[in-house]
Amino acid sequence: MKFSIARLCGGQALMAVSVDVMDIDMKEAARRIEAEGCKIESKDEIMIVYQWRGMETTLYSAGKVMFFPLSDKATCIKYATEILEQYL
Repeated sequence: MKFSIARLCGGQALMAVSVDVMDIDMKEAARRIEAEGCKIESKDEIMIVYQWRGMETTLYSAGKVMFFPLSDKATCIKYATEILEQYL
């Protein structure tokens, strides 16, 4: 997977944006997230906000993943790849 990375929240958050077009089934993703024992804070057809590895993580249906707090780009790509491979 290839990503572009965006810094958000004054550099305290990173978002991995997949260069590939994706359409994640958000109902199935939410079911899997909850099955993994992660607490979902909010969800709709566009995004799911949940706690993952001590970070607020937001998964978007278009294949974007945001992590807060996180500042290391390589870790962001690693985590985003790990998450998106579960839902494709």
